[in-house]
Amino acid sequence: MTTPPPPPHSDGPSVRIGALAPLTRPGWAEAGRHLLAGLELGVRDVNAAGGIAGRPLELLVRDTAADPRRAEAAVDELAALGVVALAGEYHSVVARAVAARAAGLGLPYLCSSAVLDALTDEPADRVARLCPAQSHGWRIYADHLLAAGHRDIAVATQPSVYWAAGTRILREHLAARGGTVAELDLTALDPAAVCDELARRGATAVLLLAGHPEPAASLVRAVRADQRLAEVLIGAPAGQPEFAEWAALLGADGSGIPFLRYRPDELDPLGARVEAELREGLGGAPSFVAFEGYDTVAVLADVLRSGGSSGAWSGVDVEGTRGRIRFSRVPGVSVWQWAWPPVQVVDRDPADTGRFRVLHSG
Repeated sequence: MTTPPPPPHSDGPSVRIGALAPLTRPGWAEAGRHLLAGLELGVRDVNAAGGIAGRPLELLVRDTAADPRRAEAAVDELAALGVVALAGEYHSVVARAVAARAAGLGLPYLCSSAVLDALTDEPADRVARLCPAQSHGWRIYADHLLAAGHRDIAVATQPSVYWAAGTRILREHLAARGGTVAELDLTALDPAAVCDELARRGATAVLLLAGHPEPAASLVRAVRADQRLAEVLIGAPAGQPEFAEWAALLGADGSGIPFLRYRPDELDPLGARVEAELREGLGGAPSFVAFEGYDTVAVLADVLRSGGSSGAWSGVDVEGTRGRIRFSRVPGVSVWQWAWPPVQVVDRDPADTGRFRVLHSG
């Protein structure tokens, strides 16, 4: 899959960027669709402004389907096709595989939307990331829980490097402030058993560290239907309720569930214009993931236009849809990092499930 062919007036061959996104199951395909929409809009804007020194920018798109091995094969294929950089990806485990393969090939990679702190095992000069590190965003989420009076937290979790890292971040942050985190293993407990454990433990909140749509949707329905848990907060820090599929599956049951998203309380003129165009293209409200896609292309185009290599992250200073983008080295993060995009804790309004309420900003 590629973007539309270059315009006939171009002054040379296209500048190719390899774009990676989960576009089919078991990947989170809706997130991948939003990411790709942002990337493609970014490319259209770059080309409308003259491209890269008169040469059009072109995306070569590959579907990772949340499969690290498939993503590694795509990196090899794209490198052979002569891309100048890689962009995108949503799933942290897949982004780790992409980053490792790209670093091994010396191919710059700008990660759009995968938050795992340890994106690479060793410091990587050719890899950068737009989205905040998991430790940054999830600590803000934990602060929201504490401010709302929740100190006895349960996490309903599946085996995953990403979920395990999130659990550790929450436990360390809450424990230092008098809170506790209990793990409920979804490989051993069905939704009814999770409800029994929540009632027995007296947890005031349960966080869904689980796949979407299942088992997350079934867990929400079970907790909502259990009268013993009427006062228990359901949370989803990974952002499942951001997407339209969540509202379509769960309706009112899916509201009032706080999640993380990475956008400011108010968009500037660029962000507002991009939001309107993304909304038209997607046929609905764009998620923060779509903005990450657009900003990814804006960064890469700026670096390429400046004459530097597409991995010269230290010199980036770009107006993005959600603020000024600059990269730096952050302690504990192995790649070049935008520190930090705006972070919100948001939920769907129970009175209007199509409306989002900002509960906390960080």
